[in-house]
Amino acid sequence: MYDLKNLAKLKTLDANAPDAMKAFWAFDKAAMADGAIPGKYKELIAVAVALTTQCPYCIDIHSKKAREAGASEQEMAEVITVAAALRAGAAITHGTHAIA
Repeated sequence: MYDLKNLAKLKTLDANAPDAMKAFWAFDKAAMADGAIPGKYKELIAVAVALTTQCPYCIDIHSKKAREAGASEQEMAEVITVAAALRAGAAITHGTHAIA
């Protein structure tokens, strides 16, 4: 199901919803551009979000981009543990709804 070749189908979305997709790509580019937060850190944030949302495409793409931007293995490891802590924390805090 999750094959990076599927991303080629994004061209179908571009062709069939050009205005919306043009706006999406512009937003994505602007969001990931260097600003108050440098690109490397934005890619590390993207890795954490991708791990939390469990998007295999985003995990692959942003892990590669983070490394290309200079992220170290230690930084990647810490990002992974931050994502894990947030997912675990969400389970704990949402668990309070299950307690009578």
